Amino acid sequence: MALGRYPETGLKDARTKRDEARELLAKGIDPSVDKKRKKVAADIANATTFKAVADEYMDKIEREGIAEATRKKTRWLASQLEKDIGSLPIADIEPYEVLAALKKIELRGNHETAKRVRSFASRVFTYAIITSRARIDPAASLGGALITPKVKNHAAIVDARGVGGLLKAIEGYEGYLTTKLALKVMAHLFVRPGELRHAEWPEFDFESKVWRIPAAKTKMRSEHVVPLSVQVLDILKEVQGLTGDGRYVFPSVRSGNTPMSENTLNAALRGMGYGQDQMTSHGFRSTASTLLNESGKWSSDAIERALAHKDSNKIRGTYHRGTHWDERVKMAQWWSDYLDILRDGGKVIALRRGAQG
Repeated sequence: MALGRYPETGLKDARTKRDEARELLAKGIDPSVDKKRKKVAADIANATTFKAVADEYMDKIEREGIAEATRKKTRWLASQLEKDIGSLPIADIEPYEVLAALKKIELRGNHETAKRVRSFASRVFTYAIITSRARIDPAASLGGALITPKVKNHAAIVDARGVGGLLKAIEGYEGYLTTKLALKVMAHLFVRPGELRHAEWPEFDFESKVWRIPAAKTKMRSEHVVPLSVQVLDILKEVQGLTGDGRYVFPSVRSGNTPMSENTLNAALRGMGYGQDQMTSHGFRSTASTLLNESGKWSSDAIERALAHKDSNKIRGTYHRGTHWDERVKMAQWWSDYLDILRDGGKVIALRRGAQG
């Protein structure tokens, strides 16, 4: 067995290694085999740090197919733990070490982020258990140690007259024209803000009057087809004259190669005098859901499908041209017509509380 080269290995070190080798031989252990085992153990230790397992877990879910926005958020959540526990062997991590990392996030006032990071860490530990790299999930029981922020629903205006006032404010918006038009489309289509911001021109079929949102861009990971009213088609044609040569329907005002920023629509609402506790871009969905349900004209299933909410029955859980497609087409046009009435200060229909249609 080689004890190292001189002068890299000094005489004292060589003697120490010799004595260690003799001790191993006395125990019936081959020193060269022991050295290989230690190297393998070191390699395994390097491959089983929290960061290594987290990277492996994220690679797995990305190969399975997740939306780009989800991929970025997951990578960001992982980065919040890298400094504190990233280099630690995942099997040796104690609950107090995870909690210390989470408390640092809380101290910055990011209570919801701390909870999301804990949930992500728990998924990584669970993956480590399944793949025989850990025995327990030290993050599992930490939820109770974190501050629970007051739950805030996406603020929304849900009374008809208030919606009319909002639509008038949008008409009078003096900021970027594309931002104004994006707000108008949000009101009519009530899709998720991220879906609108990332909308691309090839997804729209003006002849068939539909917008096909790819599965990769939807929260439910299923293609969502949205019927387009006459009013929406007119708005989109106006937008096309502004951004039709680019990739995105509503690009960033700073770069036509990237989508509108996440804060643009909410900032516009703030500029119109609507506080974050009054109306948000996501709130258009609550506005539509409330008024459509209370109109008593449409089935709850059609409304849920229009909102692209997950169906509890997987057999019925598709959102494109299903049983309620014809109803959704009629509902889309009715909704746009109703918004025009509210904007112009016309007669508000009598809403029936709790009506199911």
